[in-house]
Amino acid sequence: MSAVNSVENGNFESEVVQAGQPVVVDFWADWCQPCKMLSPVLDKVATQFNGKIKVLKCNVDENQELAAKYGVMTIPNLIFFKDGQVVNQAVGYMNETQLTDKVNQVLSS
Repeated sequence: MSAVNSVENGNFESEVVQAGQPVVVDFWADWCQPCKMLSPVLDKVATQFNGKIKVLKCNVDENQELAAKYGVMTIPNLIFFKDGQVVNQAVGYMNETQLTDKVNQVLSS
């Protein structure tokens, strides 16, 4: 079972804004090859930081309003939230080390 769950328009507020812990949202799509490559990296990082940060995926094709709200023009697009606010963002594929570094930055801020 994946450590990464889905988020959509209906549960974004409760899952992200009111999470009570930092959250990484991966804006992605089924047809995006870099998104598919990033998926196992997200799973590893979600498992590694379990209990410290929540990792969620948001399909941009099914949640266009959320993608527009957060200015997602290119995917994969990782948006990092802390206390309900955007604190960091990364566009494009990232390897495990790069993603771990970003998560550590958010946790230490």
